[in-house]
Amino acid sequence: MYPDASNENLKTVLIKTFFFAGLIISASGYVSPPIALTAGILFGLSVAHPLPADSRELSRLLLQASVVALGFGMNLHEVIKAGRSGFLYTALGICFALFVGRAIGKGLRVRPNPSFLITSGTAICGGSAIAALGPIIQADEQEMAVALGTIFILNSVALLIFPLIGAAMHLTEQQFGLWSALAIHDTSSVVGASSKYGAAALVVGTTVKLARALWIVPLALITAAVKRSSKSVKLPYFIVFFCLAAVVNTYAPGISRYTQAMFTLGRYSLTAVLFLIGTSISVSALKEVGWRPLAQGILLWMTVAMASLYFIHLGWISL
Repeated sequence: MYPDASNENLKTVLIKTFFFAGLIISASGYVSPPIALTAGILFGLSVAHPLPADSRELSRLLLQASVVALGFGMNLHEVIKAGRSGFLYTALGICFALFVGRAIGKGLRVRPNPSFLITSGTAICGGSAIAALGPIIQADEQEMAVALGTIFILNSVALLIFPLIGAAMHLTEQQFGLWSALAIHDTSSVVGASSKYGAAALVVGTTVKLARALWIVPLALITAAVKRSSKSVKLPYFIVFFCLAAVVNTYAPGISRYTQAMFTLGRYSLTAVLFLIGTSISVSALKEVGWRPLAQGILLWMTVAMASLYFIHLGWISL
């Protein structure tokens, strides 16, 4: 009994050591976002996560801090231009995704709550939308896990394949940033994919995606009204701090050395976030998602991605 307990403790220590080592290396700036994500996925599929709840919370907080830090590398005039130009595309894209997602969910006979969460996460801002809307529709933990699992799996795939598709289609950095913002679920993966493609892609992708995330508020209010829910709406306050950081970077050129350092720190911490996201993908999570919700998520995501890419490539959607 005692040797087994001792071996089990040693195994736990080793797993935690590998986890923290991967996190630190990912944040060091010596590895690229796709490598960090891949390492996280391999970790999640190989061993039981030693600190799943803490990892999720750290991922959420670190992502928000990363987005704010990235604001120090943005020019406010470019942020306003990208957000204003992308408003119409965002509104049309969200309506299109909500309509198509509802139809696919009904066709595959996915339960209403997971279907709505997956559709909303695809239409707006992935895990953030799911976290905001879940309590309003009174989704239980399993339904939330199914929706989040589907989104995280597709996020991981998008981060790896979108830059390859963009290069194959000869998209400009502006086109790729816009496509990423319209077709990738979470802000973290949008920033990760667009930063790999280029600096201009990062500016466009981040600003359009953050503008898109603001649509969580009206959708949550409408959902609460329809469901007659008294649950409070979680506002994405970190977007305000992102804009303030852009203001500082634009109008305080004398401290550019410090703002550039903050921007670099944001990119490094974002890579660490991608490692954490990868570790959340486990065999049990894949089994829990099941084929129907996953099929809905894949079909909806492919429809949105291909439609937006088609119109961007034709030049009908541009900034």
